[in-house]
Amino acid sequence: MMSTGAAAIALQDRASLWSMGEIRASDVVSAACDALVAGLDSPGLRILAACTRAEADYDVHDLLPVALDELGLALYPVGSEAGQEAVARALARRMLAGEFTPREFTLRIHQRHGHEPPLTGRLAELDDEYDVLEYGDRTVDQVDAEVTAEARRLAAHPPRFDAEPVSPSP
Repeated sequence: MMSTGAAAIALQDRASLWSMGEIRASDVVSAACDALVAGLDSPGLRILAACTRAEADYDVHDLLPVALDELGLALYPVGSEAGQEAVARALARRMLAGEFTPREFTLRIHQRHGHEPPLTGRLAELDDEYDVLEYGDRTVDQVDAEVTAEARRLAAHPPRFDAEPVSPSP
């Protein structure tokens, strides 16, 4: 069983990924269920976890901010720097968990962030390296190892819980 701390990070990750359009609302509901099983509890979390898949697309928008607030977690505003960082860290944790390859991870980061943010700039460079491997002296395994090291660096930082809260819709 997952610890409450790990469940809080997983719920925060899913909330961040959902708010930036990376995952479906039903994935957030699944994370809420997992959080309850792990021992996190609040009235809003219970209501969120009770959503059906059909209701999720309609109700998560209103229920998630309340549940996160009750747990001391944050829902980052779309396009915010903190939200972009949260998504990068969440994607790193997902790659390390084997949900996708290092190459897929760098491609997603590169497409979302480009080369600019210092937090993810090296990953964009590594994505470019995959494209020119046949012309250089590096191997896929070497680039994968460097991507994995960058993912570990990103994942090692806990989520930021200092974002401006996003209010539920009236």
